[in-house]
Amino acid sequence: MSKAFVFPGQGSQFPGMCKDLYDAHQEARELCQAADRLLGFSLTDVMFNGTAEDLKQTKVTQPAVFLHSVVAQRLMTIEQPDMVAGHSLGEFSALVACGALRFEDALLLVSARAQAMQAACEANPGTMAAVLGLPDEQVDAICKDFCQKPTANSQQPIVVAANFNCPGQIVISGEEEAIDAICPVMKEAGARRALRLPVGGAFHSPLMAPAAEDLAKAINKTEFHKPFCPIYQNVTAKASIEPEIIRENLLKQLTAPVRWTQSVQNMIADGATEFYEFGPGDVLKGLIRKINPDVQVG
Repeated sequence: MSKAFVFPGQGSQFPGMCKDLYDAHQEARELCQAADRLLGFSLTDVMFNGTAEDLKQTKVTQPAVFLHSVVAQRLMTIEQPDMVAGHSLGEFSALVACGALRFEDALLLVSARAQAMQAACEANPGTMAAVLGLPDEQVDAICKDFCQKPTANSQQPIVVAANFNCPGQIVISGEEEAIDAICPVMKEAGARRALRLPVGGAFHSPLMAPAAEDLAKAINKTEFHKPFCPIYQNVTAKASIEPEIIRENLLKQLTAPVRWTQSVQNMIADGATEFYEFGPGDVLKGLIRKINPDVQVG
């Protein structure tokens, strides 16, 4: 049997996150204290004592979810994984788990990514929406067709399928007006629900392109190692083991969709029978059960 470790992304944070692990384990305290030193502010104070609103700050959210995930995985007694994957931001936690990145380097990369994405959100405001009950291909086709129709100012709208989370659950991303306009179109096409999400930007869409330059600089000055097991990356949903390919896919991930359904399916096809989620919450466990109810999820 093959074990797969998976790691959640932004949105899984909650007030008090990781505090129980910090209080109970010396290794957790050491990692958390190292994170505070590296970032130059008390991330753990916000994680342990901040409000849900405090945790929504981009410079906090992404490092917080990453840190909690790495701590949780380090404290588990399960043997090393045979393969790993992470949902969006979670890909950085997965890279630490498979030995492709040092904890310290990954944390600084996550921080740089968060700041670059926040700047992109401010430059190109946008949002996301969940579409439930339609096949992947249909949602993708509706988005492409919608973008061919110019708006009142003769501009082509921007809206894309951004997260293929599980069959029948897709997140679309784009300009706010485009998202508001396309949701009724999705419902007319048979979607059970199509509703905006409380997020601060159009992640995994062309609106994130301004973040690419800053993230590329951070990635290029970071040392990547060959992982001891494959990582199934969001962009391709396929196994990667070459550091240069991993670098390229991390950068492409900013504007490309998260192919989570396909990643899990490919991991199962390659022998994964047990999935373990590490980090705040258990969103990925639910998605994996919907993708394939026959695998073991812990």
